[in-house]
Amino acid sequence: MPMLPVESASAAFARLEVHHLQRPEGRIAYRLVGEGPLVVCVPGMGEIAASFRYTSPALQAAGFRVAVMDLRGHGESDATFSSYDDVAAGTDILALIAHLGSPAVVVGNSMAAGAAVWAAAEEPEAIRGLGLVGPFVRNAPTNPVAVAFFRVMMLRPWARAAWLAYLPQLYPGRRPADFVEHRDAIRTAMSRPGATAAFARTTRTDHTPAETRIPDVTAPTLVVMGTADPDFTDPSAEAAWIGERLHAEVVLVEGAGHYPQTEEPEQASPALVAFCREVTDA
Repeated sequence: MPMLPVESASAAFARLEVHHLQRPEGRIAYRLVGEGPLVVCVPGMGEIAASFRYTSPALQAAGFRVAVMDLRGHGESDATFSSYDDVAAGTDILALIAHLGSPAVVVGNSMAAGAAVWAAAEEPEAIRGLGLVGPFVRNAPTNPVAVAFFRVMMLRPWARAAWLAYLPQLYPGRRPADFVEHRDAIRTAMSRPGATAAFARTTRTDHTPAETRIPDVTAPTLVVMGTADPDFTDPSAEAAWIGERLHAEVVLVEGAGHYPQTEEPEQASPALVAFCREVTDA
């Protein structure tokens, strides 16, 4: 009897039902699985909800209800908004938590970590804990020449092609087996009307609003950082800086880049599951 092909994590995630939360200027897309304490996962700039395709099943299996949302203009969320920054994403996180009816642990990757920090400072009672993965919670030290080049490349009309070409560099360690499939899904999402323009606007996000709210955060926090994350001049030092200011536990994933949750899920997922159990007493 012939063996059936094994379904990829990307394909399995794509089968999940997409829900939409109506916001004043458009809709935010999210997937919802599992039962138990709520965990909201939020991908970073240029990414889609499927960036948590390994994290979500691990959390669900551990007894959590998991909502994975798309940023404004990304994935299957609308590209009709007037703002695409940390504060805008933070308000969407809080709105989704309120809609789902319970406080949540928020796991944010990249710029979504800044949005999560802002949200936790804005409504402490809504957020039970913060999992910050490859986090931008401030305008971190970077190469100014590289930043300037990146911003030029992310202008229209070539922003989509430039991002898709740049994406592999954010995986300096082990790319997931379904990386090409996942990148194709990002390409499809960015091909929607208005999505590339929304993405280009997101690349100009200033993280100062998140940094200024760090002293107001009281939620327990976990920082997960790849030691080879090319978005930071010194990833380990950035993780230590965040850890000190948020009194956070820091987990360094050796050799991983900007997406340790997909490069090294065997390390990142257990750390996130253990943290969510700790802060929810699950």
